[in-house]
Amino acid sequence: MKIKLLIAVALTTHLIGPINGWAQDDTVTIEATQVRGSIYMLTGRGGNIGLFNGTDGSFMIDDQFAPLTEKIIAAVKSIGGDLPRYLINTHFHGDHTGGNENLGTAGTLIMSHHGVRERLRNGSFIGAFGMKSPPASRQALPSITYSEDMQLHINNETVRILHVPRAHTDGDSFVLFEKANVVHTGDLFFNGFYPFIDGSNGGSLRGVIAGVDTILRHTDNDSRIIPGHGPLAGRADLRAYRDMLAQAYERLLELKNQGKTAEQAVQLQPLQDLDASWGGGIFTTEKWIEVVYPAVF
Repeated sequence: MKIKLLIAVALTTHLIGPINGWAQDDTVTIEATQVRGSIYMLTGRGGNIGLFNGTDGSFMIDDQFAPLTEKIIAAVKSIGGDLPRYLINTHFHGDHTGGNENLGTAGTLIMSHHGVRERLRNGSFIGAFGMKSPPASRQALPSITYSEDMQLHINNETVRILHVPRAHTDGDSFVLFEKANVVHTGDLFFNGFYPFIDGSNGGSLRGVIAGVDTILRHTDNDSRIIPGHGPLAGRADLRAYRDMLAQAYERLLELKNQGKTAEQAVQLQPLQDLDASWGGGIFTTEKWIEVVYPAVF
């Protein structure tokens, strides 16, 4: 699905009643993939959800769109969980926070970097797509925020939540399960295709590379990695993605230093050799250059 459509859906999905009256989307199936132990990846529409079940309650990472909440909770219950006790938003985009109001109203404790709460509270504008998001309701706002990182000690696991500055946005975090050796990257990692980088909200290509480098330092060859988008991954997949980003950064930076416009950069086809491997996702290579060029630094 094109990311513009993902964002548009986020702007038009709202809670229309109490928990038994959640709006539903009958066109989407929520699928659960066991990652390791009681940690799962849930896929449907929007960003990949991380789920950790245990005696202290279910801990969820991101929540896709509001019309999917009922299906998501049903999937959580089908693998031994319940209405999430805790929720972390890895960043503010609607395909990761659209279910906040539903879950917050139902009693889930929502957490995020403080920048995420501010984007949700004040409303936001994504310049690459001309998409304006209104302020979120009180129930949708994270009630616990952090500036750098935070740790949760739940279900006999240490869960570390680490902020990465100026990457996909200016409020990104990734989540590390220390004992299980599992990472949820948020949208720092689009597995197998070019990522969206939200330059109008503090993102930068250089920052994404730095963020990926941070994740790599916290992983090894046995790590299981849940990307923000794309299939479940390992460290080799993340390394390949990082290498692609570094090549793109070097080439696009050189063109910017030469004073080339985004249109001129597209015409020069500086990433043509990357297209076959990375251009089959939400962006063609040409479109990705247009989107990411203003946000190289």
